[in-house]
Amino acid sequence: MLSILGVTFPFFALVLAGYLAAKRGWLPLDAIPGLNSFVLYFALPCMLFRFGANTPMAQLLDGSVALLYSLSATVMVLLGMWTLRRHHNWNESAFGTMAVAFPNTGYMGLPLLLSLFGSTAVGPAIVTIVVDLFFTSSVCIALSRLDQAQTHGARTALVQAIKSVFSIPLTWAIGLGALASINAWVLPEMLTQTVGLMAGAAAPVALFTIGALLARPVPSAANGWWHWQRGGVDALLVFFKLVVHPVWVSALGWGLMQLGLPLTPTALMAVVLVAALPSASNSALLAERFGADSARITRVILLSTALAFPSFSAWVAWYKA
Repeated sequence: MLSILGVTFPFFALVLAGYLAAKRGWLPLDAIPGLNSFVLYFALPCMLFRFGANTPMAQLLDGSVALLYSLSATVMVLLGMWTLRRHHNWNESAFGTMAVAFPNTGYMGLPLLLSLFGSTAVGPAIVTIVVDLFFTSSVCIALSRLDQAQTHGARTALVQAIKSVFSIPLTWAIGLGALASINAWVLPEMLTQTVGLMAGAAAPVALFTIGALLARPVPSAANGWWHWQRGGVDALLVFFKLVVHPVWVSALGWGLMQLGLPLTPTALMAVVLVAALPSASNSALLAERFGADSARITRVILLSTALAFPSFSAWVAWYKA
């Protein structure tokens, strides 16, 4: 277990470093959007392109992984909505659900899996990113609009959400990487080195940026940062994300394999570890954009990120045992 913590600690330490840097004023808050843009538009797309180009096409188009992860995401969305909808409107419930069902795969999962298990775990992780971009986030955004115009509003929001996926550089990076893999394209040496340098910056800057984003001040709830009633719901959402999500994916994957689904143990392991990641940091940004309670989502992201250090390490130790 100590050897596992030795591998995972630097990743979570970078998150803590970013948090402390922003919290203490060493990193100006005005600089955080620039860091986030660098990761989103430059470093992470280069990393995804390189992974896609170097990953066999069979892994990038693994229908078994897509089926497993889509089914598990559907159940997590239903669980989150069932839990929150009883006391909150559609908008609040939908973005709380996104924090439960959408893991931080791009910023945290890919570098962690690559460091722990090598390139064999990257292909399934990229498939989960595609599912989350096109399915999980789109469905949650569509559900958030049901307060406004019922079915018509949800349909319009769903179409807009899917369209917005194509404006994200990550989508194009994965697609271009897949094309490079299919056609065995090789970039000129100068471009290969440039992409490699940019991709190498993705993991440390992304993790540092996660911490800085979590340190940003958010609007406080009327009852303060942590009220027992709100805090209980937040803790439940964190429990869903760090415990229920990976356990459900593991159980569902095992069951589907028994029924004959051609899912490899390595792919199942990668998907379970993706599910064990903390909530995606962009959930709070989207909640703020659509007028939901970004303070709650930020609390869930912060708590899940802090608690993921021991919980994620425990999942890794279980698989390496």
